[in-house]
Amino acid sequence: MLGKLMLSLKVVAIPRRASVVLMAVLVMGWLGFSEAADAHRTARQQDGLTPMQREIDRQRQRLSSTEVEERRDALMHLGNLKRADASRAAAAALNDEIPAVRVAAAHAILSLPRDEAGALLIPLLKDKNEFVRREAAFAFGESRSRVGTTMLVDLMLHDKKFSVRGAAAVALGQIADEAALAPLSQVVTGQSGKKKKKKSPEEEFVVRAAVRSLGQSRSRTSVPALISALQDETNSIETRREAATALGSIGDSSALPALQAAYDANADPYLSEAARAAIRQINRAKPKGAGN
Repeated sequence: MLGKLMLSLKVVAIPRRASVVLMAVLVMGWLGFSEAADAHRTARQQDGLTPMQREIDRQRQRLSSTEVEERRDALMHLGNLKRADASRAAAAALNDEIPAVRVAAAHAILSLPRDEAGALLIPLLKDKNEFVRREAAFAFGESRSRVGTTMLVDLMLHDKKFSVRGAAAVALGQIADEAALAPLSQVVTGQSGKKKKKKSPEEEFVVRAAVRSLGQSRSRTSVPALISALQDETNSIETRREAATALGSIGDSSALPALQAAYDANADPYLSEAARAAIRQINRAKPKGAGN
């Protein structure tokens, strides 16, 4: 087409300078037409997408922004869509250089099948940043995936940061993997043979999280550790109250003497109330005709 235009310029008798200008105008017009055609083709391709797919694609493009807050906002939008394809789009940001963006991505991928999400979260449990490790552990708990149980146990027992250890303990309770019961009990009871001392608030947080997780397990194998936590006066009242509540949730009558003692001691009104509620819960769960 461009060749025909140039030929027509030779036929028409116009000044040389004018012909050059005209040819430039025609070429620019042709290039503009080509760009418009490309845009039209792109629009036609997008016409085949559903509104949801177009929204996911829009947020995916925002992940390339140089602005941290825009990337985080895009990830929050993708997570709020509660769709697997949106979570897969968000997964690209798990390797972002900014810790806050990696954390946002960790929570945005939770609409994936649990083990697919778990496999993507595993590298973040090894992240150098405390905030990222902690939030990745919380995200693992929300995913309910058991593929990271071993790593979460290791974090709970050995991570240098108490916030990460506590988050791992919380996650293990949500995942409810029996393989975590022994390590959780170890955290609750501490090391035997050593004189127990008052725990720091950070240590208390980890122990209390482990106590709650044992209660969530509903496993009778956790009862001895929970009774120990209830009776241990070096634990805070909050932790002992959590132990009473956990024992009530499990419903094993072997915990009744310890709960009754905690109730009778009246060391704290809230602890007494938690023990009383647990006793009633266990008694309701006992078969008719069973003894105390």
